[in-house]
Amino acid sequence: MTLSILVLALVTAQRLGELVLAERNTRRLMRQGAVETGAGHYPLIVVLHAGWLIGLWMLAWDQPTNLPLLAVFVGLQAARVWVIASLGGRWTTRIITLPGAPLVRTGPFRFLSHPNYLVVAAEIVVLPLAFGLWAFAVAFTLLNAGMMAIRIRSESGALSAS
Repeated sequence: MTLSILVLALVTAQRLGELVLAERNTRRLMRQGAVETGAGHYPLIVVLHAGWLIGLWMLAWDQPTNLPLLAVFVGLQAARVWVIASLGGRWTTRIITLPGAPLVRTGPFRFLSHPNYLVVAAEIVVLPLAFGLWAFAVAFTLLNAGMMAIRIRSESGALSAS
């Protein structure tokens, strides 16, 4: 097994595990009276992220791995875990707000309103670059930027209304 296949397998397993956690948290929050915002654009986010991961499997499985960039990606995973841990049971892949619940102001949320989106944007560019996929990194960075413009506007509106 090559390093690139190992990395892709670990990222895939991580993302699938996060989807399970997000779904569990979403169901629990909805039972508590939470409200979803931006459901209409959520399938586009799923397609974007699935396309990124599938594209990496198609293009990177046999590519050499740039170890310094892989180290940056590993650091981003630590930041990702920090975001998820800071949100705890309120972390989902959807925009879910619990009316009356205070905004999370711990962890990276002390410094940024949307730290997860910064981490994701960096991941989308860094991992393909670690495999030498410059055009792929640029293409998905642009697609993600467009999606995040919609997503952050929707999330900011939902958070200010709750």
